[in-house]
Amino acid sequence: MPRPSSALGFDGRSAPVALSRLTHVVASRLAIGGLSLCLIVALAVLSIEVATAMPVPA
Repeated sequence: MPRPSSALGFDGRSAPVALSRLTHVVASRLAIGGLSLCLIVALAVLSIEVATAMPVPA
């Protein structure tokens, strides 16, 4: 007795939606990671500039 396609547990239309959602999640995580890396580099550069601008105690 053949089963209906809906009884298999996977619907053919739900896979592209899940894949699209996963792609958006990965893209947003990469964007957040890139922005945080830029912020860390900017803070490091600023702290190095401040440290080099300070006079050396004699």
